[in-house]
Amino acid sequence: MRDATLCFLVKNEPPRKILLGLKKKGFGKGKLNGFGGKVRENETIEEAALRELEEETGVRASPGEARKVAELDFEFPFVPKEGGWDQRVHVFLVGKWEGEAIETDEMKPVWIETSEIPFERMWADDKHWLPLVLEDKRVKGRFSFGEDNESIRDMDLEETKTFN
Repeated sequence: MRDATLCFLVKNEPPRKILLGLKKKGFGKGKLNGFGGKVRENETIEEAALRELEEETGVRASPGEARKVAELDFEFPFVPKEGGWDQRVHVFLVGKWEGEAIETDEMKPVWIETSEIPFERMWADDKHWLPLVLEDKRVKGRFSFGEDNESIRDMDLEETKTFN
């Protein structure tokens, strides 16, 4: 299972907002999601999260500004293992950054009030864990997707104090 990252910018002043991105191409095209991707060789997970955030939004956050809030395993048992989609995603929230989010080739950023997140336009798992991390809970989870690679076949989700 390869490591990947997911990063969300959060504005905490009322009304509280989260930055989601409309994926314009590739894996997850057409869905709203956070910003992230694969971890490169000789790169820490936090470095990867901040690099991907900057590449996909133009926003720069300093090391230490990203707070890890979730570790999620995604299994796609109906996708061939070679080049498959299985991944462990390390999720971060960022509350302080420099710059304004811009549209890139890959993502179109959209600020949304946290009380109005359109889960129907996101991955099916997001409605289970994203509200928890927005309540300042830390979670570990496993999601196994069905034959359509969209619906959840099986899942486990728990609060945690630490990540390994």
